[in-house]
Amino acid sequence: MRFVFFTNTPAHVHLYKHAVDRLERAGHEVLVLGRDYGCTLALLERYELPYRLYGSCGTTKGSVFRNLPRHYARIVPAVRSFGPDVIFGVGAYAAHAGLASGTPAVLILDSEPTSIDHAISRPFAAAFLTPHAFQKDLGENHYQFHGFCETAYLHPDAYRPNPGIREELGLEAEEEFVLLRFNAFGSHHDVGQSGFTPDQRRRLIETFAEHATVFVSDEGGTLDLDSLSAREFDVHPALLHDALSAARLVVTDTQTVCTEAALLGTPVIRSNSFVGDDDMGNFRELERQGLVVNTAEFDEVLATGVGVLRDEAVGAEWRRRRNEYVGGLVDLTEVIVACAEAGDPAAVPGLERWRAGTERSSSDRSTPITEEST
Repeated sequence: MRFVFFTNTPAHVHLYKHAVDRLERAGHEVLVLGRDYGCTLALLERYELPYRLYGSCGTTKGSVFRNLPRHYARIVPAVRSFGPDVIFGVGAYAAHAGLASGTPAVLILDSEPTSIDHAISRPFAAAFLTPHAFQKDLGENHYQFHGFCETAYLHPDAYRPNPGIREELGLEAEEEFVLLRFNAFGSHHDVGQSGFTPDQRRRLIETFAEHATVFVSDEGGTLDLDSLSAREFDVHPALLHDALSAARLVVTDTQTVCTEAALLGTPVIRSNSFVGDDDMGNFRELERQGLVVNTAEFDEVLATGVGVLRDEAVGAEWRRRRNEYVGGLVDLTEVIVACAEAGDPAAVPGLERWRAGTERSSSDRSTPITEEST
């Protein structure tokens, strides 16, 4: 059989990398269509995936729209000439490639607010696969799996931490560190959304640097670290998950890195304008399990972070909760491979028709996890 996978962002490379490998080893032909965005190209090369670039995209909100015509001009002939049996992706590129080539497109996604993408993809997608905590009905071809998109590569059966990560980061054996990850907010679904301000970013660094070494991963590349007590996270991006696993604390205004840290059992605080009554189901579920602190209040970010750094027992308790919860989630790669080979999500173990209210949508945590509350 022949399969096409779309990797528009670094997260998509991780989502599909193991499935591509397994399908190739099983004798299938696979084409990965990638977009040069952020570190996507570096990851495609690192994992030696059979990729072809269809274009590039910057981190500004208008970049993707300016590049759309030439992206489609390359995608459509590439897919038609390859002749896939199934197309996998996350949004409109995959759905429209399916329409143009007469191929069923299976979209795997986890973000309820991406309404524009849902609207222009839904009429042309053969199936949507979403996590069990996803709170939006995408129609009769909507299936759910008991896990997260990130369990395709961070499930305990799929991921083992790299014991050499501290050496890669230039750290001493017992040197504790905080990883701060800042979003560029340049995607189309980020319009009107925001995270930490420049002043708040500086305050985070100054506060946490009193307790641990601070690394900063700044997607937008706008933060000048020369005058701040922090180091740039400048190792290969494929080592990010190892760093997340080894960190004492992760603080971020991004979505994917938050989920990744939570699934690795690292204390993580997420703060951006998405947080609130209409927050995404993934983050409500992870907070309910005690694996994420979601807050829009900057003072709570600082207080909770300092509390984690002062109390060594917090990390151990966080990992205990992670081990109890994550071990019961599905390895999404197995679902993707089964779906590819079966061609019908309804016949795949681990998938079931989406239904509302699979998980409670509110958190049981009424106070932040700090030194005093653990």
